[in-house]
Amino acid sequence: MSEQVSTTVQFVTITDDQDGQRLDNFLKSRLKGVPKSMLYRIIRKGEVRINKKRAKPDSRVQVDDVIRIPPVRMAEKEELPLVGDRILSLINERILYEDDGLIVLNKPSGIAVHGGSGLSFGVIEALRQMRPESSFLELVHRLDRDTSGCLMIAKKRSVLKRLHAYLRDGGLDKTYCALVVGRWKGRKHRVDSPLQKFHLASGERVVKVSRDGKQSLTDFRLLEHLQGATLVEAKPITGRTHQIRVHTQFSGHPIAGDDKYTSRAQNEPFKALGLKRLFLHAMKIQIPGAEGVAKLVVEAPLDEDLQALLTRLR
Repeated sequence: MSEQVSTTVQFVTITDDQDGQRLDNFLKSRLKGVPKSMLYRIIRKGEVRINKKRAKPDSRVQVDDVIRIPPVRMAEKEELPLVGDRILSLINERILYEDDGLIVLNKPSGIAVHGGSGLSFGVIEALRQMRPESSFLELVHRLDRDTSGCLMIAKKRSVLKRLHAYLRDGGLDKTYCALVVGRWKGRKHRVDSPLQKFHLASGERVVKVSRDGKQSLTDFRLLEHLQGATLVEAKPITGRTHQIRVHTQFSGHPIAGDDKYTSRAQNEPFKALGLKRLFLHAMKIQIPGAEGVAKLVVEAPLDEDLQALLTRLR
């Protein structure tokens, strides 16, 4: 990757979408490719200023603030791979809800939420390619690559901050449905088992129940008994990586089609019936309303392949 040098001082006026950001985070997004050590050095030396005044890395920028940015050396942007028309069309067709600050998408199984780890693109890169005029598009949360269903993307920083606060403090409800192996006993079940991430020798990441892990809580409710399986509703109270997948496994009923936490023998009957993916779907999201605005409820219908499997099992 080649480098380029900005030879002039920049003066940037803060917009609504940037309001409330820490100065260091604003610079990281503005000066992609500049080492963090350099960013903190130019702040410390007073070369970065807010309204002509020295500032600290944790200073919060506000609308209409003028930020002085000195000349810096940065890596030239790499050309991002273009997302194909078929994927763009699929993403567009699966938008469930959109207003001036939020998109809720029925994410397809098999597409990651973002690129990285060998993936050239994900949902967010596709949306940015579809909406080049949008100055702000950010994931509110994440779904595993093989999980389908409701995914929130913020179009404004203020919306992102509000939804993150709901996720952190409670109030935003996410409801999943999962097909699990075997007959689930009882109508309701709560799993309160701490989870910890591990890396195998191969580099693969797995999550396990561990006393040293982070507190993790999932509420389950039985929806339907089927042949050799049970359809359950899952409500994660916390938001840990692979939480529902590991909590179902820990309960003795791993999710059908899960190639990480379900054995090949357990998956074989479902594979024979045509299941080619993880049967985990984010079916509903409920967002508290702002002042004078009603609560938002968005539901994502099950994909046809999952509906077809349920029909066969019935």
